[in-house]
Amino acid sequence: MDTYEKFRCLLDAHPSGTPAHPAIDKILRLLFTEKEIRVAVHMSYKKMSPAEIAKNTDFSETEVKQHLDSMSDKGLIISRQRENGMVFRLIPTAPGLCENTLQKADENPHHAELRNLWKEYRDNGMIESMTNNTVPLMRVLPVGKTLKHSNIILTHEDVSNLINNSKTIAVYNCGCRIAEQKCDAPVETCLAFGSTADFLADGSFARKITQNEALEILDMTEKAGLIHIGNNSADKAVNICNCCSCCCIFLRGLLEFDNPQALASSSFISTMHEELCINCGTCDERCHVGAIIVKNGNRHIKEDICIGCGLCARDCPEEAIKMKRKEFPPEVPSSVLDLGMKVLTEKGKLEKFIEILQK
Repeated sequence: MDTYEKFRCLLDAHPSGTPAHPAIDKILRLLFTEKEIRVAVHMSYKKMSPAEIAKNTDFSETEVKQHLDSMSDKGLIISRQRENGMVFRLIPTAPGLCENTLQKADENPHHAELRNLWKEYRDNGMIESMTNNTVPLMRVLPVGKTLKHSNIILTHEDVSNLINNSKTIAVYNCGCRIAEQKCDAPVETCLAFGSTADFLADGSFARKITQNEALEILDMTEKAGLIHIGNNSADKAVNICNCCSCCCIFLRGLLEFDNPQALASSSFISTMHEELCINCGTCDERCHVGAIIVKNGNRHIKEDICIGCGLCARDCPEEAIKMKRKEFPPEVPSSVLDLGMKVLTEKGKLEKFIEILQK
């Protein structure tokens, strides 16, 4: 097994996975030099110092630091400054390598080739790997203003609460739409939070924004008919994507790859008040999943299909559609750690992941 394949196996141990395919092999060889990959295979998903990484390589600590800095500059790994110096850790294939390496198009001579390779890989392993879980990695976040009629709204269910509770936010270009190029929806729409936002902004892969600016982006994407999708945990926002059904990994997993567990629905569902409906058809255009049907000349909502995004309710001119909390909302893992443990256990990767953390 060569070093690039060893590194792919390291990425595959992450909950999002990185299955084998010629496209990902080509991608890794474009992204990492031979010396960089020889350093990267000794890294972990926990933070490590150059000295800790160097002791398992045939490079000096100085050489290792140079290669780590180079990989960090390209967005291939995460780096952060700590009191005792710089620390580095791996990032998953997505969200991570895919998104980072599709930014900075003007500075990357391989951008067009990478875009085509990522597109090929998404259709041949990547989408299936990220969406074929009993416990979905991501969940739908309903349009906040449509929840005004609900008596119960938990903090993690309202996208505006997630933003207002975050100190650091950055926005970057949607890797899905860059790779797929299937629609003309806005591109600078993906939000990162916390230390990830710091790293992306420091490396010019994203730009920092205020909470108010993030809320404005939400409003803009809602008007554009995009669905809010965030990490499937109740503790904090790590990322929020604003997605279209033609490009998004998770919506495509649900709709094209026919995997009902590709994406967790929200805790709410759209309900139609037929006495108010004027059959204008606005909701038809807003629904990505085909939950709006016409029967006997009237519009109805198929609750078994609705994912609770709230786009139909947001723009209904007669407010004939309202969001109602489900009697049995989907269970949301308590934390990002809990989510990862559940997915790794399901995929039989937990021991391998722990082994990587213990490097």
